[in-house]
Amino acid sequence: MESILITGASGFIGSFIVEEAVRRGYDTWAGMRSSSSKRNLKDEAIRFIDLDYAHVETLKEQLQQHVTKHGRFTYIVHCAGVTKCKDKADFERVNYLHTKQFVEVLKELDIVPEVFVYLSSLSIFGPIHEDTYAPITEADVPKPNTAYGVSKLKAEHFLQGLDDFPYVILRPTGVYGPREKDYFLMAKSIKAHTDFSVGYKRQDITFVYVKDVVQAVLLSLEKKALRRSYFLSDGEVYQSRTFSDYIIEELGNPWVLRIKSPLWVLKVVSVIAEAWAKLWNTTSTLNTDKYEIMKQRNWRCDITPAERELGYKPQYQLKRGVHETITWYKEEGWL
Repeated sequence: MESILITGASGFIGSFIVEEAVRRGYDTWAGMRSSSSKRNLKDEAIRFIDLDYAHVETLKEQLQQHVTKHGRFTYIVHCAGVTKCKDKADFERVNYLHTKQFVEVLKELDIVPEVFVYLSSLSIFGPIHEDTYAPITEADVPKPNTAYGVSKLKAEHFLQGLDDFPYVILRPTGVYGPREKDYFLMAKSIKAHTDFSVGYKRQDITFVYVKDVVQAVLLSLEKKALRRSYFLSDGEVYQSRTFSDYIIEELGNPWVLRIKSPLWVLKVVSVIAEAWAKLWNTTSTLNTDKYEIMKQRNWRCDITPAERELGYKPQYQLKRGVHETITWYKEEGWL
């Protein structure tokens, strides 16, 4: 039986990949801290492994023990990472250095998998083509303007610089779906009768439903289109108001006060929120990195290589995805 390790398995995207891997009959290993919640990983077929990416010698021992007892992993999907931090230095430490150390240990122990899928992000490109709104393509030069984007790009460059390493890099745009907490805040705000948006210049936004990301991950394993990078979206382009309109519809069309703020107001609020979070040693959904993301006006990306080479076919346009997401939020008591 082919085995698969999904790191960051307790997270939003990772948990969905684990579920699909089990459904397809893989010997599925969920890589996660022993202290992390297993709320979304209840299938008895799931097996767990705790990997310490921060300490190389410990990581070597953990992987060597696994290989001795269970054999090597056929595939690895590396989802482990952070999207917000108390300290921006943690982005580089977790998203880049931990990835680097993990891969180096795999190479040293000679247990490199047949395919190593790395979950990156469209954010590595930053704000480009904002005058023409042309889709971002693999020929464009990344210019990340967030600590998160920089850390993901450094991890990509590391993988791309390895000779014969069997990576596939996936760069999803904004990922939403059940269990996701940031877009949930928008739904929560709308239920409370407020829809907040920023900036007056046109904003072209793209989305990808979590199950379509999972589809791309599994296709990457099956097709083995190695040493390639792919953008992921649902293939459509939306305006900033579309997402909230669909949420309003799913919530039964409550009355909503729409507030559009200038970007400078958002920047001030972001700086204050980040400083407050730092003072209280916590994380804030709104911060200076998030400001740069919300400020960006062009999120178009070219998914035709993924469609052509992987056979990727998005199954969830935004309306369908929002319906499934809001339904889940309601059933789980989030809304």
